[in-house]
Amino acid sequence: MPSLFELLRKEDPAERERSGLHDTFEKVLSRRLARRSLLKGAASGLPLLVIGGAAAAERQPVSRGIATPAQRQLQFGALPLVSPEAEAAGKLEDYVRVPRTYTSQVLLRWGDPLTSKAPAFDPLAQTPAAQAQQVGYNCDFLAFFPFQSPFSPINGLLTINHEYTNEEIMFPAYDPAAPTPDQVNIAIAAHGVSVVHLQDPFYRGGQWSYLRNSKYNRRITGETEMDITGPAAGEAWMKTSYDPTGTRVRGTFNNCGGGKTPWGTLLTAEENFDQYFANRNSLPDGPLKQLYARFGVPAGASGRKWELYHPRFDIAQEPNEANRFGWIVEIDPFDPTSKPKKRTALGRTKHEAAVTTTSSDGRAVVYSGDDARFEYVYKFVSAGKVDKNNREANFGLLDSGTLYVAVFNDDGTGEWLPIVFGQAPLTPLNGYTSQGDVLIKTRFAADALGATPMDRPEDIEVSPSTKKVYLALTNNTARTAAQVDAPNPRANNRYGHIIEITEANNDNGALTFTWEIFILCGDPADAAAGTFFAGYDPSGVSPVANPDNLLFDATGNLWIATDGQPGTLQGNDGVFAVPAEGSERGYVRQFLSAVRGSEVASLEFNTFNNALFVAIQHPGEGGTWASPTSLWPDGKVPPRPSVVVATRLYGGGTTFPVGT
Repeated sequence: MPSLFELLRKEDPAERERSGLHDTFEKVLSRRLARRSLLKGAASGLPLLVIGGAAAAERQPVSRGIATPAQRQLQFGALPLVSPEAEAAGKLEDYVRVPRTYTSQVLLRWGDPLTSKAPAFDPLAQTPAAQAQQVGYNCDFLAFFPFQSPFSPINGLLTINHEYTNEEIMFPAYDPAAPTPDQVNIAIAAHGVSVVHLQDPFYRGGQWSYLRNSKYNRRITGETEMDITGPAAGEAWMKTSYDPTGTRVRGTFNNCGGGKTPWGTLLTAEENFDQYFANRNSLPDGPLKQLYARFGVPAGASGRKWELYHPRFDIAQEPNEANRFGWIVEIDPFDPTSKPKKRTALGRTKHEAAVTTTSSDGRAVVYSGDDARFEYVYKFVSAGKVDKNNREANFGLLDSGTLYVAVFNDDGTGEWLPIVFGQAPLTPLNGYTSQGDVLIKTRFAADALGATPMDRPEDIEVSPSTKKVYLALTNNTARTAAQVDAPNPRANNRYGHIIEITEANNDNGALTFTWEIFILCGDPADAAAGTFFAGYDPSGVSPVANPDNLLFDATGNLWIATDGQPGTLQGNDGVFAVPAEGSERGYVRQFLSAVRGSEVASLEFNTFNNALFVAIQHPGEGGTWASPTSLWPDGKVPPRPSVVVATRLYGGGTTFPVGT
């Protein structure tokens, strides 16, 4: 059977019709180029899809050449995907690699005690009470909050999301069909968020450290009570026996991506919450059962079996509990007595991100992806404006505003469609009863509006220098050739891609935008991969796949963390950097390589951009306590998800990306 790339090169319209490619990407591209030529005056500088072969070569723009070392915007030497030693041994590395003039340090491990009362980590004597005072499991989104006067901005608070648990690695004896009560309760305590007071190397002889007894250190777990706020608070589907008002909930789970607000709070995003619940089929046929099916809530027993000991995870006993998850949670890291808030105005999906900026008129704007195949990209715009002079005045800002979902048109334009009750089709005639009801059913509402299904929308970041928006699409092997469109241009998309969005008038509150493919990931040496790197000469570009989380440094370079490269490029996941503007736009280089079985789940710079915090999640996944595939970071069982910090070996006071 011919590949998609061969089909796209076919000249015969009848043959294309027989192949099922009624509207191929090549046609879409031609239409788009024509439109862009009219708008910009020339098509020669457009980033075109590279699909190999002579026809593709004719369509390619002239690539920018490889810069000399003196010309480079990022001056570290790119790492090879696999070290020569590992390649010779035939086994991927089980240590973190960085370029030769940089060093990495394990800063925080799963189980590190956060208070004076917390015990030291003992993997053979774990308890729920101990875990609730220790760093949680599977570190994900990282956010650094520098102290303000009278404290030095050098130091600050690091918040760490803890997405999920790998009990088969955590415990020496674990039966997934019959976990013990302690194992379940330890896992619940290992979820959530850690807030940790960091001290920089100035205080500890060149090593970053954390202040164990700081009053700011805090664990938020699967049992921490929090408020439900915004339009869905009090809705009938939010009420349970624990909370008949529908305004209080215990815990937050599967905290994946997130964001920081302009007023210095954390937004943590609940993603794959479905896995914690059981017995969807206990419900009668109807809208609630359909909603849970759309989210993938198990028809019978859950994989984790928490319902054995906690009725709230059993839909047969608590039919509405699962509706209280899938939200974005706001946490004030500077007030350890504050109560987290689930901000329902931002919608209910499998959130990957909650990246916050402001519109040109000062309103808060929050971008978020729904991390599943053929799901959507969202944006929330607050009704009120950010008060830069009164931090506390912003604490309820995210409870009122408009949630939008994105449409990506084939011609490179796009629009944000409002998800508003009463506006067709979100009316009582179609089963919607209120704005809160619409937001509980955000996915169904986006379906009804005709949003564009994307290839697993994950992290979203906004360039600090241009206000352009960058969207990571990790992969989608379920997309067929007949489903290919301009924003998702590859069938069986194993490698993922990154889209660049320019909002109208560079206003992040705008309702229309234009978009471009920034990177089509893969190995540039593999013609069948169809890679594209913003027009940069691919011969000097690092192989990169499965972009997951994104970050901008202070000078406008985009940093990429990956999740899935061992299954696509046969190397560990890693960290990559690429200029988003200038002569080296698209010049991707690998900066860090992670350990066996792990993903790089998040990136964060400190205040001065001379330290890069990196979340190494689920090292050794695929193994067990008895048969480990990783012994990182301590060289023994069990492997421990950890946060590492990378710094320069020399001249640490300069901006992080500088160095050779």
